[in-house]
Amino acid sequence: MNDQEIPKCPRCGMEMKKWETPANSTWGTGFLWVCFNDECPYFVRGWDHMMETQNVKASYRESMNPETGTTGPLPCWSSDAHKDKIIDD
Repeated sequence: MNDQEIPKCPRCGMEMKKWETPANSTWGTGFLWVCFNDECPYFVRGWDHMMETQNVKASYRESMNPETGTTGPLPCWSSDAHKDKIIDD
């Protein structure tokens, strides 16, 4: 996948957004694709799952490495978490 193709979230089908990874992160890429749909079932169910299994108020968003295509959770503590790092092209 190249960085011009906008992937869709495998959980909800919405277009993912570029999210700038923190400096010195272990992701090894300048950005990840992230689903910022607040109604994505993965994000919505994550709140209950994290409270039941970890006793924390948190959830996660679907993320994808643009170089490898690997997907995984991006932990978040609120619906606004990480939105300040969305890259607008």
